[in-house]
Amino acid sequence: MSSLKSITALNGPPAAGPYCHAVVTSGMVFCSGQIPVDKDGNVVEGDIQAHTKQCLKNLAIVLQASGSDLNHVAKVTIFLADMGDFAKVNETYAEIFGSHKPARACVAVKTLPKNVDVEIECIAVVAQ
Repeated sequence: MSSLKSITALNGPPAAGPYCHAVVTSGMVFCSGQIPVDKDGNVVEGDIQAHTKQCLKNLAIVLQASGSDLNHVAKVTIFLADMGDFAKVNETYAEIFGSHKPARACVAVKTLPKNVDVEIECIAVVAQ
């Protein structure tokens, strides 16, 4: 039976609740959702594209602490407070991921923690 290893990225943003940044098990990394906050938990300034970049930056920090990186992401889920931001989020997402195209879902939600406009979570494989 596999063990579960909880990951807290020391240089990542604080969790907004009682959970860890990620769990590693059986060569997989299950990342908690990241919102556009800095390492002190403050929402970053800017538009939806700046917020998307910060979410992905935070995920990259969590993945690194977990023994992985954005190039090893298998699945992404994006939560948007306004589906009207879909195209702009896609632009930034494509810029960050480049030719790597993980499986993905995008879901409209009523509200997100700290009333932010985007939250992104992912599942990755541990880098070899």
